[in-house]
Amino acid sequence: MRVSLRPELVSDLNVCNVRWSVKGNEFDKYPAKQHARRVATKLGVSSGLIYLAGTPTVNWGDSDQPRTFRQRRYFYYLGGVDEPDCFLTYDIKKDLLILYVPDFDLHRAIWMGPTLTADEAQRRFDVDRVRYYASLNSDITSWAKEYNDTTPVYVLHTSQQPELPDIKLRVDDECLLPAMDAARVIKDDHEIQLIRQANIISGLAHRNVLEKIHKMTNEAQIEGLFLDTCVSHGAKNQAYEIIAGSGPNAATLHYIKNNEPLKGRQLVCLDAGAEWECYASDVTRTFPLGADWPSAYARDIYQLVEKMQEECIRRIKQGVRFRDLQTLAHDIAIEGLQRLGVLKSGTVEEIRQSGASAVFFPHGLGHHVGLEVHDVSEKPITAQGQRRGRRDLVPPTNLSFPVLEEGMVVTVEPGIYFSQLALANAQKQPLARYIDFVEAVKYIPVGGVRIEDDILVTRTGYENLTTAPKGKAMLEIIRRGIDN
Repeated sequence: MRVSLRPELVSDLNVCNVRWSVKGNEFDKYPAKQHARRVATKLGVSSGLIYLAGTPTVNWGDSDQPRTFRQRRYFYYLGGVDEPDCFLTYDIKKDLLILYVPDFDLHRAIWMGPTLTADEAQRRFDVDRVRYYASLNSDITSWAKEYNDTTPVYVLHTSQQPELPDIKLRVDDECLLPAMDAARVIKDDHEIQLIRQANIISGLAHRNVLEKIHKMTNEAQIEGLFLDTCVSHGAKNQAYEIIAGSGPNAATLHYIKNNEPLKGRQLVCLDAGAEWECYASDVTRTFPLGADWPSAYARDIYQLVEKMQEECIRRIKQGVRFRDLQTLAHDIAIEGLQRLGVLKSGTVEEIRQSGASAVFFPHGLGHHVGLEVHDVSEKPITAQGQRRGRRDLVPPTNLSFPVLEEGMVVTVEPGIYFSQLALANAQKQPLARYIDFVEAVKYIPVGGVRIEDDILVTRTGYENLTTAPKGKAMLEIIRRGIDN
């Protein structure tokens, strides 16, 4: 049993994190068997052997020190096992999920502590059987001799297929990856609880930064305090590298140097999210370094991005096309930047089609969150029909875009940025006729503003899983910190 604080129980002033667990309770196990069955359903077959290799122990080049371990996410989805040097097989016809753990290594046990035994793994993980690695090849060989003539071994990549010295396997390396992508896009209750817990810890860390930002003098201190809070609450890993960009650095979308002084800067864009049991959170807050907005420019851009996010979140429900929400965010940005004089006259449609709004809002509105911070899906959330990693090659039609479904967790992260490089490049483009560059340059000291929350799509609408303060609540925490 796992009990975690619900977001509504997190006080503005005093927050504690409670987690109880009862070892051996079946209901506390990661639902690996359920996931294996779901993947088999997405494969659309009644037989075959799914074979997955976990992350092996590998040393750094020219070193006797191991690389930082990070479990392969597809492997974790089917096993719930965050241990190195493991393997999984799932016999679809027999509905048999087997975990293979490393053979006992006395030297490793002496130096590193007790190793994972088959008995311990059987108690901890939701698998039918646990065997040692020494049995893996013989088990696959036995299966292959009986079934491989008529049904394949399903692998993610040919580089991860079993290597058997005495048999040539019939392998399918095309179907498993898209089937697992399709399975992972809808989160079950257990997965949602893990994402929720990651967000609660991230919320605590963001809050601590806000309370102490008035004492900080360098971006590095922001990163350090955020990490300290997460680790202190049991979240040793971050879902991605922390972005703590102040002033013009906030205009660099993935700024990770985090080493510049805060003096003379107006805002900080802190994009940081903890990971909990391999599940990610993704949270961004932009805030002033003092008790209030340092300039009308900073305030106006924050309020514009705030409106973009609130209007998009408000419309989230199953059946909505996320691409339509991205278009809405651009339209709100265009109207707001026109009011501020940054964009010139023209219809919202023609300015959006020209690409002028993308100079200031160059990224997508959001993405899936799960075992990866940019989690996988059968279809890209804002793109037409292609798998992740490919861009649209033909003009999209609304009917081709995927819709939101109950159980998806997506980010909503609009932003407005004033990048000197982007503005210089825009001056060379036809879209330059829509931009008042004299006005735009006035916002360079602001850098950029981004606000990001993790949103669960529900049957009736949505639930915001993110607990980090924003808007008026965020400003009040900064003020209280200064007053104290």
